[in-house]
Amino acid sequence: MKGILHLLTFRLILLMAGPIVASTFFLLTLLVTSAQAATNSVICPSDPYLDPRNDPCNGLGYIANNTLTAVAFVYVLLVVLIQTYQIIYNGGKFMLSMVIGEYIYALGFAFRFALHHSPDSLEIFISEDLMIVLSPCFFIAANYTLLGRLAGEIDCAHHVLLPVRRLTLIFVLSDVTTFVIQATGASMTTSKVQSSASTGLHIFLAGLIMQLVSFGFFCAIYARFLYRVYTEEQDVCMRDSKQHWINDWRTLAAALAVSCVGLLIRSFYRVVEASQGFRGNLSTSEAAFYLGDTIPICLALVVYVPFWPGRFIKPARPYVKEQKELSISSPSLV
Repeated sequence: MKGILHLLTFRLILLMAGPIVASTFFLLTLLVTSAQAATNSVICPSDPYLDPRNDPCNGLGYIANNTLTAVAFVYVLLVVLIQTYQIIYNGGKFMLSMVIGEYIYALGFAFRFALHHSPDSLEIFISEDLMIVLSPCFFIAANYTLLGRLAGEIDCAHHVLLPVRRLTLIFVLSDVTTFVIQATGASMTTSKVQSSASTGLHIFLAGLIMQLVSFGFFCAIYARFLYRVYTEEQDVCMRDSKQHWINDWRTLAAALAVSCVGLLIRSFYRVVEASQGFRGNLSTSEAAFYLGDTIPICLALVVYVPFWPGRFIKPARPYVKEQKELSISSPSLV
């Protein structure tokens, strides 16, 4: 039964990941089209590098630093290539949404190179912003799935506040919902009508707040789960004590906690940034972008490189399940 539930959960992630990726690029096309119309109605300065903060055509409010972009791009690319290798050779297909999101995230940084050379291109800005802002939805979805897998691996699913079989579905659906709300708000912010753009910003902010609340609730559930296991399941806590710490399930539990903290910091930063408006101090500061968004996300991703969940959580072997089913259906005779 557990194997069937895991299979259904994995298929659910695949079914949801496909539409999210498709809708991302559909929205990207839609936003770029609307941006072209918006750009035609705005007079851009002859020298976009002279005063980017007050440039109405500069979406960032600054000139992207190519050195910082290169470091972030190479970092994310290395992480996703390593995790792609891990998912192929060490298992862990339930983390596929994270890998998909990392490719999109890396592509977002690739657009920052183009944005450096064309800082007034609203089309390039929208491409970069959409991929960088929305890709963490994939990372959050992966952590939602991992908790259910980890709880099942150590046979402590009863310590999860919500039924494990529903946990992933509930939180992934909330993740998809907040994704759609954020994408809808982002599409409206490109409007040349100030009232529509302002409404879009408020919708985008509402999506970020909902995501923060949802993920914060998940983190509270995970903290409660760890507390219950450590206080009530001493045998489980000591299960891997004779192994090297790098193979201990508690190491994976700590990695998930670190990842959650990184994504929580990023979510809080994005809410504060959006609440300041289009030209707030945070949204026009490249240092704030890297400190509040990029570094926490990179921490949330790289923690799974040495502690890949597929090494800790193996799929149930078919013959073991068959033996269990056989023992239940054919009890021994006395």
